[in-house]
Amino acid sequence: MSSPLHAAGLKSKAAELEFDACGIAAADDIDPTDHLAQWLAAGYHADMHWMERTRDVRRDIQLKLPGAQSVIVLARNYFIQRPESGKGQGRVSRYAWGRDYHRVLQKPVRALARYIEERCAGSATYCCIDSGPVMEKAWAVRAGLGWIGKNSLVLRRELGSYFFLGVILTTAEFDHDSPIPDQCGSCRLCIDACPTAAIVDARIVDSRRCISYQTIENKGAIPEELHDGIGDWVFGCDECQDVCPWNRRLGETTETDFLPRLGHANPSLAEIESLTEADFFRQFAGTPVMRAKMEGLRRNAIIARKNAGHLTGD
Repeated sequence: MSSPLHAAGLKSKAAELEFDACGIAAADDIDPTDHLAQWLAAGYHADMHWMERTRDVRRDIQLKLPGAQSVIVLARNYFIQRPESGKGQGRVSRYAWGRDYHRVLQKPVRALARYIEERCAGSATYCCIDSGPVMEKAWAVRAGLGWIGKNSLVLRRELGSYFFLGVILTTAEFDHDSPIPDQCGSCRLCIDACPTAAIVDARIVDSRRCISYQTIENKGAIPEELHDGIGDWVFGCDECQDVCPWNRRLGETTETDFLPRLGHANPSLAEIESLTEADFFRQFAGTPVMRAKMEGLRRNAIIARKNAGHLTGD
């Protein structure tokens, strides 16, 4: 049944809530070629076993929200120019410089979901901000927000790849948007720039070699063969994004919660190594860096310091 709230009105409300883009997709089969199963079978998910456990619901959103008719995908720019780093400093991925994006986006995403429920009597919604069993990137492409770059990230002309995604599943039906054609062409800058060769083929990333996975999700020892490639990264990695032509001329985010906290973009390696548990919580509470835990961040800083010493001859 068509919704009394039209797509234009929904997008207008999304803009009012300060989202930079909003797209709508019909709730059809999101993975007809079973790409996710192939990726998992290759072991590219490393030890992120929750992806295997939730494979079926990721592919079929009806298992998460029975009767879903529409998938609304929202984008919020988080780009900020990186402050210059100095000797003895590491690098943190841009998305983790400020407040945890899950917390920042939760309120406006839920506000839009409530708006739908209020105007579409009897409708139900389910919200996801990169934490539920939803294939956000695939839905973003289906909803016309952008295309998948060769580094497996969603790209959009005016936003590049530096934006967060929020998804709302709803039983309300809206006119849907058309996908945007792939605009990467023959470019392979992101593939060539990956320091650990984690992009094994266009749009296929092996998490086991990915610096972001190793410095955040891996709670054990990082394989020795990857140490040099990690360079000075202590949390995440932006190498494949920084070289992307679509990220060359971006406007900065208007969300103040995404602005870098003091010392978070390029933290002192020595200070990280000397952190106590209390120091760690005081400095990083409420930010994505908490996911690495203190021992993980310290492990990363030790590798980065050794790399810096090797490069400078210290």
